[in-house]
Amino acid sequence: MSRIVCAGLVFDYPGEVRALDGIDLTISAGERVAIVGQNGSGKTTLVRHFNGLLRPTSGKVTVGDLDTSNTRIAQLAAQVGLAFQDPDRQIFASSVDGEVSFGARNVGRSGKALDEAVASALESVGLTGERKTNPYDLGYTRRKLLTIASVLAMETPIVVFDEPTTGQDAHGVRTIEGIVETLGAAGRTVVCISHDLRFVAESFERVVVLRGGRVILDGSPEVVFAEDNWDALRSTNLKPPYAARVGAGLGLGSTPTQQSVVSALVAR
Repeated sequence: MSRIVCAGLVFDYPGEVRALDGIDLTISAGERVAIVGQNGSGKTTLVRHFNGLLRPTSGKVTVGDLDTSNTRIAQLAAQVGLAFQDPDRQIFASSVDGEVSFGARNVGRSGKALDEAVASALESVGLTGERKTNPYDLGYTRRKLLTIASVLAMETPIVVFDEPTTGQDAHGVRTIEGIVETLGAAGRTVVCISHDLRFVAESFERVVVLRGGRVILDGSPEVVFAEDNWDALRSTNLKPPYAARVGAGLGLGSTPTQQSVVSALVAR
């Protein structure tokens, strides 16, 4: 399984706008890592270096043994699947089936293996009955799930989701939580950008906080959302999850269980 290593990663957009300012970050194979921070902190810019959509201005990004600066995007796509924040920037096919099968076919799936990968991906997001549907006849939330299915069908060892829960109702969020859990159980690496800190705290084992293109916090949800770090979170316009605030008030730490909260309230 591949790991991702960023060493001194700097990226400047045209006009000398520095989006990433010396990122040192290692994501081990099989980790579930959430990347959080305010808009403009560099989150999307960072993950687009993982599959070669962006190349470092300086520094280095490696995926396994591949240096992304001199590796073809097609080769990186077999290692890293990325679902965009805006599904309409990713969807292009005239049918759900065509959309989901495209990426899988391009990383070498064919025949029965392709059919099984597509069917499994569609089942995961609840779109099994929509194979012949035009993607633009789906609502926004289901188009978002469609782009996730497209990445799942590629069966890459590393999966990256950019704001997957945006626009989702409770059922959609539970679906995505289940997908993350299933991928993690299979030993695949999951990297997720999200503003939904409840989702982050419950579904990921590690949280990386960016501000101004730099890493300011990196650790487990218990550590990152602890009260000592609330000022750092606020500096990037993030509020600690509600559970962390309740846990702090009851002396239960930053990731209390429902049972521990109930017990603490009863004891009072």
